[in-house]
Amino acid sequence: MRVSLHLLALRQTKWYEYAVRFLFGGTITVLAGLIAKQYGPTLGGLFLAFPAIFPAGATLVEKHERERKRKAGIRQTKRGRQAAALDAYGAALGSVGLLCFGLVVWQLIPAHNLVLVLATGTMAWTIVSILLWRVRKSPGWF
Repeated sequence: MRVSLHLLALRQTKWYEYAVRFLFGGTITVLAGLIAKQYGPTLGGLFLAFPAIFPAGATLVEKHERERKRKAGIRQTKRGRQAAALDAYGAALGSVGLLCFGLVVWQLIPAHNLVLVLATGTMAWTIVSILLWRVRKSPGWF
């Protein structure tokens, strides 16, 4: 499956699909805040790192792909599952990038400017995520 960006897909997404993502993400964030209040910021931060929007997004990716195939007269659902699986795979690789972001910020924040630290962490996240995405096609990669 080839990964691509289709900005027109933003128009195809229904308002309630955005609402589902917003509510799910907001709920996870509130729960992480409540956990942090009860058990401390370290444990709350772990829950905040949960990709809150991913479950809603993966189901919507599968639904949109299935709908496109139905309109084209194709009854197979395999491609929708593949699209959702690819989305999950990308989220997992992005989570490794997020881990690198956290490590960079954790190491640099005591001695450096906040803006510089966040910019450096964001670059680390982006670079690691892109490198992992490109390396995934190498022989022997899972």
